[in-house]
Amino acid sequence: MAARLSVNINKIATLRNSRGGNNPNVLKAAIDCQAFGAEGITVHPRPDERHIRYSDVREIKKSITTEFNIEGNPKEDSFVQLVLETKPEQVTLVPDSRDQLTSNHGWNTIEEQKYLQEIIAVFKKQGIRVSIFVDPVADIVAAAADTGTDRIELYTEAYAHGYNTGRDAAIAPYITAAKMAVEKGLGINAGHDLDLANLAFFAQRIPDLLEVSIGHALIADALYYGLENTIQMYKRTLTNQ
Repeated sequence: MAARLSVNINKIATLRNSRGGNNPNVLKAAIDCQAFGAEGITVHPRPDERHIRYSDVREIKKSITTEFNIEGNPKEDSFVQLVLETKPEQVTLVPDSRDQLTSNHGWNTIEEQKYLQEIIAVFKKQGIRVSIFVDPVADIVAAAADTGTDRIELYTEAYAHGYNTGRDAAIAPYITAAKMAVEKGLGINAGHDLDLANLAFFAQRIPDLLEVSIGHALIADALYYGLENTIQMYKRTLTNQ
């Protein structure tokens, strides 16, 4: 079965916020992505609301029927409260700081084991599936299994950057990490810098991949191909890899 495509709509919110007002309409974008075939909608609200706003999250949750995935740092209490209020199908925990432009590393599941166990239990008690953002390191994945998380999301920036110069070398640590995840009974998601050029090879070599979250590249492609067509292109890439 092909991995599910969850469309991250943060960049649509960034465009809206650059001019004020409500154009493009983020809620409509989420509804349209669902209608165009997205099997999930992902948002990553940050405390400064520089793209997705907390109010967007509340509106989207009430208006879509496809899987809703909220990403963010649970060390921000406002994020935790938002997730508990909206109860998405999945929360993805990302250890980003307030001043980061974008996510750039995964959890150290060894050093932060106790904290992750405690916060993951909070979400799971409310029936929310939990995924945690990790680098492709076997020991980190193995320790993730002890946190109580349901899934990991493999941070794929290193793969994307290495793909053009040596895709076999670039994918190797992800294969090892994925094997460890399967051995430990964890579901596998992936995201960051995946695009139409590198996605098929990644999905082919990680056969247990359940879901990819793609935003920046997909929205950039939509400028040329149109949003509906682009979503279908990504889905075909996952299906025909």
